[in-house]
Amino acid sequence: MWAQGILLVLASAAVTSLEVSSSRRAVLRNVGSGILGSSSLAVRTGLPSPASAVAAPMTIAAVPPPLVLPPIGIGAWAWGDSVFWGYNPLNDGELSELFDFVASTPNAFFDTAELYGFGRSESLIGNFERSSGKKVSIATKFAALPWKTSRTDVVKACQASLKRMGRDSMELYQVHFPNAWSNAEYWEGLADCVELGLVENVGVSNYGADAVEACAAALAKRGVPLFSNQIQYSLLYPFAEQNGLKAKCDELGVRVLAYSPLGLGLLSGKYSSDKLPSGPRAKLAKAFFEDDAEVAAGLVGAVQACAAKHGGTPSQVALNWCRAKGTVPIPGARNLAQAEENLGALKWQLDAEDVKALDRACANVKPLAKAPFPEKDRDTGLIMFDSWLLSLGSMELVAWEVLFQI
Repeated sequence: MWAQGILLVLASAAVTSLEVSSSRRAVLRNVGSGILGSSSLAVRTGLPSPASAVAAPMTIAAVPPPLVLPPIGIGAWAWGDSVFWGYNPLNDGELSELFDFVASTPNAFFDTAELYGFGRSESLIGNFERSSGKKVSIATKFAALPWKTSRTDVVKACQASLKRMGRDSMELYQVHFPNAWSNAEYWEGLADCVELGLVENVGVSNYGADAVEACAAALAKRGVPLFSNQIQYSLLYPFAEQNGLKAKCDELGVRVLAYSPLGLGLLSGKYSSDKLPSGPRAKLAKAFFEDDAEVAAGLVGAVQACAAKHGGTPSQVALNWCRAKGTVPIPGARNLAQAEENLGALKWQLDAEDVKALDRACANVKPLAKAPFPEKDRDTGLIMFDSWLLSLGSMELVAWEVLFQI
């Protein structure tokens, strides 16, 4: 989700174009700790204070069973997010109904994050799970904000997420996005969470090919496999296919979770240049439908043709393209009807000719917004994020390097 990244890591994005010294990093961390440690913020957000105590890692006695993912999961970014998605607590009943429906399906899987609604999304999922009595698999994510620089930050955040969900452990814990430093510390923190019995599996999100490989190697030294890399992946953002990221994940046995598989709803068939979505998505929709109208028309037409051929919907075509590529799409849903439509994609699949036609239609799609994630770790030089950079032409890449000093 382009806009999701912009909203989530605004603080991180502000520093990625700067060469920050160790002393400045220490100051930034102290400032961040002071902010998060204030009682007023803790009450408003429910986010953990960096001063929270954390137990020392210990070896767990038993290895949990491997996580079995469904063909399609559910993303819960909109559950609690009033800025981008216009969340209203009066609609929690609809979310509960949606949860009950999905939780009744095999291997039900929900993806959330501590930043979604500042913990509200996690709390809702936990509440729904308890009230329904239906056990589901839950994945959440650690916010790699600039002042979080140690492995204990990861453990404390994990503990706080579990508290909001009313759980002792979770099925999957992920680093939400790369930081400009301290990334290797986060990987140690993930392994610590496994050893403490807080999580069964660990993953990353928005990592490039080199970062995935480095993280997998670091975790392997602790005897912990890297389970997944959650990346933006759709017909509107197919760049992981083009730059080798998807291939690297496949080579390493790392599952790819496809977020924004519907392109923030732009592939749902609900919108056009004459009917734009409300809120921040309107600017992205305008860029898609108007800035390169020929490409947009070709992609929309190809999606509609596949939908008509199979008696499905445009959203189901978009999801089944992700499935055909070997990923697990995790579309968002805010009501029962959307969840039913999403999971309805499982009733049919694209054939080889459909996939080829859609591949051709999305081949010339360009990114609609700049991704705000740091390209490299300032301490190690490791390339952390490349999904959109490596999709650009060489001259454009030079322009981005000048602009962001990457």
